Amino acid sequence: MYSKAVRLPMARTISKADRHGCTFSGENKNMSTNNLRGARVALLEARMSGELANLVRRHGGEPYCAPAVRESPLECREEVAAFINKLTHGAFQVVIFLTGVGVKALLREAEQIGRLADLLAALKNVTTVCRGPKPVAVLKQNAIPVSVTAREPHTTAELLEALADLDLKDKGVALLHYGERNTVLTEALRTCGARLDELCLYEWLMPEETGPLKDIVKRIINGQVDAIAFTSQIQIRHLFQIAGDMGQAAELIQALNDRIIVTSVGPTCTATLQGFGITPRVVPEHPKMGPMVVALAQYIEQNGLPRSSISSG
Repeated sequence: MYSKAVRLPMARTISKADRHGCTFSGENKNMSTNNLRGARVALLEARMSGELANLVRRHGGEPYCAPAVRESPLECREEVAAFINKLTHGAFQVVIFLTGVGVKALLREAEQIGRLADLLAALKNVTTVCRGPKPVAVLKQNAIPVSVTAREPHTTAELLEALADLDLKDKGVALLHYGERNTVLTEALRTCGARLDELCLYEWLMPEETGPLKDIVKRIINGQVDAIAFTSQIQIRHLFQIAGDMGQAAELIQALNDRIIVTSVGPTCTATLQGFGITPRVVPEHPKMGPMVVALAQYIEQNGLPRSSISSG
């Protein structure tokens, strides 16, 4: 394989104390003690909105769903064909996958141009690197071995840590982005001497219908929501973009800090929230939706609902 090289530059991280306003295990050891007590929980998740809403209901909460992002496929047939050509001719020694959505999009495009078999065969001959469990699952479903995986919480920092054991100098590296370019990762890869090719197959956009997001902003400011759960950084940015367009960004920040139980799925969301001046009260130990909802329920069991909820209930 590769010999160990000079360590890659690490992404900026936040301390454990900064990451967690309050840390809860999120382990669902006793359903009866993990009750949301009827809390009104705003959810901005799009792709898995139904699953997350059901989790909230099963734990005794009332979900308010307002998808904050849509994943829009890009026209990339020529780029995928070029990528497969380079891959099959040995131009890449390492391929990095950031999301399961990205892997699925790559496989779908390859199939549409009649190159799926070529792609699958070639991926078995390179070092495959995955940021988290979702791309791992898709690759394994297609019998593609995974060489390197980042540890929890699966952020860019952990990915760079995992890549530090590979000698990437003068190696061909292909990076399959998520809904926008990860500039921290690309700069780190180039700094260590990799010959980098980037592939973007979809992009994150604002929902076509923004009415539900505007309604959530109003509900948060008016104290009609008890908690909000963020599962990706783009949800936070889009929520504040909408609030800014409404001229209510300051009111939103005040409400989230003073009255709402802000829940972040992991450190990337937490850092984005902190960038807007908000410290989440709940962050689960494991960055997944299930532990996040359980951690929120544990927080409410220990601290109760916000006063605005009690007075209006």
